[in-house]
Amino acid sequence: MTAYLVYDVFTDTVFGGNPLAVIPDATALDGSLLQKIAREFNFSETTFVYPPEDPAHTARVRIFTPTREVPFAGHPTIGTAIALADLGRPGDMILELGVGPVPCRAGDGAAQFRTTRPLERLHTPEAAVAADCLGLFTDDVRTDRVPPVVASVGLPFVFAELTGLEPLARAVPRREAFLSAAARYPLPFDFAVAAYVRDGGDIRMRMFAPLDDIPEDPATGSAAAALGALLASEDGTAVSLDIAQGLEMGRPSRIRIEAGPEGVTVAGSARRVMEGRLTL
Repeated sequence: MTAYLVYDVFTDTVFGGNPLAVIPDATALDGSLLQKIAREFNFSETTFVYPPEDPAHTARVRIFTPTREVPFAGHPTIGTAIALADLGRPGDMILELGVGPVPCRAGDGAAQFRTTRPLERLHTPEAAVAADCLGLFTDDVRTDRVPPVVASVGLPFVFAELTGLEPLARAVPRREAFLSAAARYPLPFDFAVAAYVRDGGDIRMRMFAPLDDIPEDPATGSAAAALGALLASEDGTAVSLDIAQGLEMGRPSRIRIEAGPEGVTVAGSARRVMEGRLTL
């Protein structure tokens, strides 16, 4: 039987943050089962850990959403690093992800990783398209500071800055609008929208990916990383962000971002809440 662990990530309290299933030793599993196991957990991501291809690294990690494998995601990277540290791995580690080696540091229930992957701007959807996906009015979407843009440092997201917390709370994803937008703005992964309100370094964010069977995500580290890189690029200077997410879902999360021209650091905490064995 294969052991698994479940962590709540980007929180220091149980039943907050974003749940993550970690298979700390997936070597005995048939590769054809990985997507099915991720679907069975039905968290936004599940990670499967293998020995590294480069012996100088710590581990190779594969990440699955309920519907597909992805090369990079933030809360799986943070949660897996903390899980491996809890299991006795050295705190400084390098995880081999689909985007390449990612240096991490973990210990005492917290972790951080750094990505130097350059910011990509893939599309510039109209404000009306972002608003339609979110079930909002076009005037709820700001265009005076950072107009809606699809940006990525590993996974692409549509970033839409809203006019305030009231429209952010009112947002409800419209699947048919997501399908229409995905056809209009094709991406290598499913069309996902991160709506946010910014007050200096304080960000309140919600992320919706209904086409990936994630109606709403309580904490999205890959979106936070891309948003940090985007805002640093727009501001023309390094930024420090404190991102609150998941409050509308009753799963408050906190993601800390340091972003500048040399890369993005993502930091957060995690708590183990469950453990068991796959009886396959």
